[in-house]
Amino acid sequence: MTDLFGESGPRGADSYSAKDIEVLEGLEPVRRRPGMYVGGTDESALHHLAAEILDNGMDEAVAGYASFIAVSLEAGNYLSVHDNGRGIPVDPHPKFPKLSALEVILTTLHSGGKFSGKAYNTSGGLHGVGSSVVNALSEVMEVEVARDRMLYRQKYARGKATTKLVRAGSVNNRRGTTIRFKPDPQIFGNLQFSPQRLYKLCRSKAYLFRGVKIRWSCVPSLLRSKDDTPAEAELHFPGGLRDSLTDDIGDAARVVPEMWAGDAALPDLPDGKSAGRVEWACAWLETGDGFLNSYTNTVPTTQGGTHETGFRTALMKSMRAWGEQRNNKRAAQVTAEDILPPLAAKLSVFLRDPQFQGQTKEKLTSPEAARLVETALRDRFDHWLAADPAQADNLLAFVIDRAEERIRRKEAKDTPRKSATRRLRLPGKLTDCTRENAAETEIFLVEGDSAGGSAKQARNRETQAVLPLRGKILNVASASTEKLRQNQELKDLIEALGCGAGEQFDRMRLRYGRVIIMTDADVDGAHIASLLMTFFYRELPELIRHGHIYLAQPPLYRLTQGAKSVYAMDDRDRERKMKSAFKAGAKVDISRFKGLGEMPPAALKDTTMDPTKRTLLKVVSPPEDRAATATMVESLMGRRPELRFQFIQENAGSVTDVDV
Repeated sequence: MTDLFGESGPRGADSYSAKDIEVLEGLEPVRRRPGMYVGGTDESALHHLAAEILDNGMDEAVAGYASFIAVSLEAGNYLSVHDNGRGIPVDPHPKFPKLSALEVILTTLHSGGKFSGKAYNTSGGLHGVGSSVVNALSEVMEVEVARDRMLYRQKYARGKATTKLVRAGSVNNRRGTTIRFKPDPQIFGNLQFSPQRLYKLCRSKAYLFRGVKIRWSCVPSLLRSKDDTPAEAELHFPGGLRDSLTDDIGDAARVVPEMWAGDAALPDLPDGKSAGRVEWACAWLETGDGFLNSYTNTVPTTQGGTHETGFRTALMKSMRAWGEQRNNKRAAQVTAEDILPPLAAKLSVFLRDPQFQGQTKEKLTSPEAARLVETALRDRFDHWLAADPAQADNLLAFVIDRAEERIRRKEAKDTPRKSATRRLRLPGKLTDCTRENAAETEIFLVEGDSAGGSAKQARNRETQAVLPLRGKILNVASASTEKLRQNQELKDLIEALGCGAGEQFDRMRLRYGRVIIMTDADVDGAHIASLLMTFFYRELPELIRHGHIYLAQPPLYRLTQGAKSVYAMDDRDRERKMKSAFKAGAKVDISRFKGLGEMPPAALKDTTMDPTKRTLLKVVSPPEDRAATATMVESLMGRRPELRFQFIQENAGSVTDVDV
């Protein structure tokens, strides 16, 4: 029969036979392909060896059998890890009666006490390869086991026992396991353990299990002069993840001051047995990027997994439910994408029989973890929100702001991005300043061409720009997105500022250090100022948060007596200055400005535009009042007129002086 290669088969086929099939025994596969077990032969893989041995001690602590772990970095790149747990069994193994259980564990892949669930309810190990892999990749490994008041010792080299298990004498006040090893230079070359990295590893483990004390020590000569790693330390953190997160974020500004932190049992499994427990700590940051550090049975899951999925889902559903409870329909658009980026969080779960993706355990794949974590955290986050409604409202407002910004960015993708080589287009009505340093310049937004004409004559041409706007701009709080996108006045305003909006927003491209709203000192002027502030609050909130938006304070009256003239801001100021600035009984001419356009340019400059004489009000939105601000904007500027009517009814009594 003719095969695909012809009757004689492929050239060289006769040279391939059973003798070419290589069988790797014992731990030889680990030494041939270390990347399959520890991720490679780089510095990260080197420190993975330390984590594997430390995890064994942590498993004893989490199971309630050990109270402390000692980690010592010694000269010659030796690392020693000791715990006061039960000690690795040393009696003969039933399947290999000529070998002790200790030697089986250290020389055989997939052996250990973590498969059946009898020795450990939860553990960082699943595959049973940790200690044996470390042994295989070590030039030397020395093991001491204190068990049943007897001390046992055995030595290994590159995965094989070099001595028999020997009794070293009786011990009355000692128990547990000590493993001292040196990574093999044949595998890792000249790489050395980093004291700083090992110390951080020990700190993270101590944070993850508040019941354990980890004693760290390092030969002083191994510490770098610029490194703040101590030579000795006892690490114990009763606050657990709360202490860890507080240490990480320091005094960073938070959206809400209180941290959400705690621990709880996971729901029982269908067989009635405990599934484990979960601990968490969360803080929302006002600025900068957040992070989510997750762990399973004290093992860092740097690539996330199903426990993080349950965590995200619990937060999202709780925030939406709180918004629905507060009758805030905008909360329905909130997703995990709006909640997580500014969130600094730590999540630790302890599970029975966890499943990981790969031996390095960087991603949890246990399918039931998502449901268990979501169920445990959802109810507790609901209670945390309800315990402080004002704080919860503030957090909700912050998250909704992010959701609306996300939606704006998505809609902005429909608008083609300008070419980077295209010359900047400025609105024809803009009268720009000549100085290019944005921090030293300002733009005045004025109502109409008449006021714009006066402002242009009164300005400092070098540092002050003027953009006239046509009457009252669009109310962005009640207008549709389509109307906003088509509004020419707002397009001109955004192009004049230069920083873009939505996905194209970049505060570093803002062309002016101050954006000054300058409107008439009457009711119509106040309305226009309110519309502009609403626009900045909804569409360019970063300009408010970073202090770029101001309100000019033009006078309403000019008071003249002879050659003396003074200006008054309102009726009350007029009466006060009538008494204080002029001679009693003499006639005072009172001129009321109908608008900025009727003010002589010299008067406008002297009262409103000259930086040495004027008064500006900075528009702010304090983080602690975020919910109150959002409610006020929605009530006064939103689509529901009944909210404005309610506000008028509730506040009409506080109006004592109305200028007609």
